[in-house]
Amino acid sequence: MQIDHSSRSPLHVQAENILRKLIESEEYKNGKLLPNEVTLSEQLGISRNTLRQAINKLVFEGLLQRKKGVGTKVVKKGIRGGVKNWMSFSQEMKTLGIEIRNFELHLSLKQPTGEISDFFEIPSGSEARSLVLERVRGKKEYPFVYFISYFNPNLPLTGEENFIQPLYEMLENEYHIIVKTSKEEISARLAGDFIGEKLDIKSTEPILIRKRYVYDIDNQPIEYNIGYYRADSFTYTIEAERQ
Repeated sequence: MQIDHSSRSPLHVQAENILRKLIESEEYKNGKLLPNEVTLSEQLGISRNTLRQAINKLVFEGLLQRKKGVGTKVVKKGIRGGVKNWMSFSQEMKTLGIEIRNFELHLSLKQPTGEISDFFEIPSGSEARSLVLERVRGKKEYPFVYFISYFNPNLPLTGEENFIQPLYEMLENEYHIIVKTSKEEISARLAGDFIGEKLDIKSTEPILIRKRYVYDIDNQPIEYNIGYYRADSFTYTIEAERQ
């Protein structure tokens, strides 16, 4: 951990970058306490005020957590999503350096009803069927999300596609469908028996539900997706600017 006092880069920015590397190290990434501010500022050769600027930024981003009388600790890494951070699940996991395991993958054809039918603008009385993809995914050690995706019946999907590969890459490469926009809803509830069994948790444990309405570059509805996440493995962040 070295600060370059001759660099044009501000000291607090250098300190922030050093702390980011520290957070990702094997020693700290699972939630270890950082050295106290006096020790850390001496090690870096900067003032405590400069160090606090760096720490405050990382606290704001949800990477560090301060507890009065305890100190500053690294927030244990979980799955992180947000309004400025829309990516496919595979992209999210790649960004976090998490190797994904598919525990279940099922395909079926179903007739969309209710909200799903309205989203795809399916005329009343239509017998159109959606390809439905269900997947239980997670780390090597345990599953943490159960996905259900309904696809627009007008898409040329057959069910013979390789759904092991990243979904949106497959749509673009094979069918020239370019996904652009996701509108999302987040809610919470207890797992219940069915989701509890899928995620290997008790029915009384909390889960977070992320519903996505996905559109292509022409604003046509492509996918209606619901993800049921273990609450201990998913964090949703929102960044807003005051006008």
